[in-house]
Amino acid sequence: MFLYLDNAATSYPKPPGVIEAVRRALEGIAASPGRGAHRHGRYAAAVAAECRARVAGILGVSDAGRVVFTKNATEGLNLVLKGWLRPGDRVLYTGFEHNSVVRPLRRLVSQGVRAEQIPCTPGGGLDLPALREMLAAPARLVVLVHASNVNGALMPVAEVSELCGRSGVPVLLDAAQTAGLLPIAAEELNLGMVACSGHKGLLGPSGMGLLYVRPDLDVSPLMEGGTGSRSEVPEQPEECPDRYESGTPNLPGMAGLAEGIGYILEQGMEAIWEHEVSLALHLESELSEMPGVRVLIPEERGTGTVSFTVDGMNPADLGFILDEAFDIAVRTGLHCAPLAHQSLGTFPEGTVRVSPGFSTSSEEIESFLEALRSVLARR
Repeated sequence: MFLYLDNAATSYPKPPGVIEAVRRALEGIAASPGRGAHRHGRYAAAVAAECRARVAGILGVSDAGRVVFTKNATEGLNLVLKGWLRPGDRVLYTGFEHNSVVRPLRRLVSQGVRAEQIPCTPGGGLDLPALREMLAAPARLVVLVHASNVNGALMPVAEVSELCGRSGVPVLLDAAQTAGLLPIAAEELNLGMVACSGHKGLLGPSGMGLLYVRPDLDVSPLMEGGTGSRSEVPEQPEECPDRYESGTPNLPGMAGLAEGIGYILEQGMEAIWEHEVSLALHLESELSEMPGVRVLIPEERGTGTVSFTVDGMNPADLGFILDEAFDIAVRTGLHCAPLAHQSLGTFPEGTVRVSPGFSTSSEEIESFLEALRSVLARR
């Protein structure tokens, strides 16, 4: 039986309601939101509005109009970094950021932006005193991953936001791993921007991302084009979300994402988080007892993601054996987060990453552990 343990990449399987919502949108709505006054256009607008409202609730945003649909978290992060930073600006980022942050910053550094890395501990903790010192000099932005996609380490968002607030520096939060699992509270924490994907913890289909931009921040759009509004003027509309949403949107994705969030609200976000984290804690305990296995235990756990290495085995080889011999899907390598692996001491080979999801059972975790013990016994 196929055992999927790569939910940090994409949640699977999707709730049945998500699949049905995508099917209904494809079969029954022949229009895009804001395009056309006929009934199908109104149906599409209703789907988009419902999804936007549910996302706003999940992100802790009172004005759903501040929620922008993107195609993934990467697009949202690029939009902010390239639409907010200018040559000469100084940006601070952590040693656990994903390449969705690191690579755009590398391009911007070549154009005159100054990027400085905030020190992190090997367990994923952030050096808050170091950040406090770094904020003594002017900065334009602080980029903070909410939880590591490598070992689930949780960052101190409230503390960082408070420090940055005193210095008048907005925080860009990468919530790709936490949206749907942990409250984001964007307005309560006065976060400047929040980017996340729709296909991970929010249980929606691929091709959906989300971005929140605080009303007082003038972030330039990444692209311009048709929005279905103010078509008589050649300039891009200034109003949010139209300012950032050019081109035909992913209506089936919106329909599926709304259902994914509905499932989360029905089950209870806290219950889903407790289930995934309890599986992770059990994994950590059992893996730590295995000879030659090193578990990358975070200082504070934010998600159910667990990473480990095995002495004398390349993570890629172990992942291949688990797939071919046991039909178990895990993630191996650097997980698009080389900075995190440098901080954790697992660069360049990376780790084996196990990430249970909302539907993973304790029996499935035991099956994985049994398979791993079998592999280790044969070495």
